[in-house]
Amino acid sequence: MRLWTLHPKYLDRQGFLAVWREGLLAKHVLEQWTVDPEKRIAYGNHPQLDRFKITDDPVAAISLYLAGIFAESQRRKYSFDRNKFDIPDVKIIIPTITAEIEFERNHLLQKLIKRDPQAADRLRTDSVLQLHSLFAIAENI
Repeated sequence: MRLWTLHPKYLDRQGFLAVWREGLLAKHVLEQWTVDPEKRIAYGNHPQLDRFKITDDPVAAISLYLAGIFAESQRRKYSFDRNKFDIPDVKIIIPTITAEIEFERNHLLQKLIKRDPQAADRLRTDSVLQLHSLFAIAENI
C-alpha cells in the first residue's frame, strides 16, 4: 500500500489508479479500526496508515485524501465514483518531513523511469514539489 504525500499530478496512469484503489482500501481499514481498535484486520497496522491514525479523525483524514485524488481524477477526465467517500467539513493537515518527500520523489522516479519516461522528466524538472493538499512540511506548519 502506498498513499503518496506527493501531489497526485506526478503519478502516471498505473500509479494513479493504484492510489485510488489503495486509498479506498485504507478508508475501509480505518473505518473498521476506529469502530474496534482491538480488531485485527488486514493492513490494520500498515505503516502508511499511521499518519492518518494520529489525527483526531482518521476516517475524515483519509476521506480528505481521497477528495484530493478525486479532484485530480476530474482534471484527468477519469470517472471515479464520488459516492465512495464523504468530504468532511473539517480542516486537517498532516505534518511530514523533507526526508519523506525526498524518499517518495526518488521512489516514484524509479518507477516512472521504467513505466512513463515523460512523467519521470516532469517529476525530475519540478524544482518545488507540490504535496497532496492534506500534507505540509512540518517546518512550514
